[in-house]
Amino acid sequence: MNENGRFELDDKDRNLLYYLQTDARITNTELAQRVDLSPTGLQKRLRKLEEAGIIKGYATLLDREAIGYDMLCFVQVTLQRHEPAAIERFKSAVQQMPAVLECYHLTGEYDYLLKIVVHNRRQLEHFLVEVLTPMPGMDKIRTSLVLREIKATTAVPVR
Repeated sequence: MNENGRFELDDKDRNLLYYLQTDARITNTELAQRVDLSPTGLQKRLRKLEEAGIIKGYATLLDREAIGYDMLCFVQVTLQRHEPAAIERFKSAVQQMPAVLECYHLTGEYDYLLKIVVHNRRQLEHFLVEVLTPMPGMDKIRTSLVLREIKATTAVPVR
């Protein structure tokens, strides 16, 4: 940790994170070789990065269209009031919505940006009309459908 309380990454940490983001299924033996560490040294670094919260978890990325989620949408939401109770209610509700992949609290014209997936137009309509619109404190909802994904990555630049 540095004087600002931030974890300091060295070149080995950065390389380790790069390779893990590129291929999380890489074997520990291969990863240790690529970053010039012993298997024990690799495990210690991984544990240190996990404990520091740098590595938040490990995930399997799915092809949404291959499993029937043909529509990717972004939904901009504005609440009527910005009172703590209304904000907490919205945040709690969004946490329970499986269609919502990501939710961001924003500055600017809209309060929140939701990234959602649905199977089809009818499911989108249900989400917007039956789930989102009736929520207490809802003001504006604007939906954009993704025509084509140009770039989608989970990799954070570490090098």
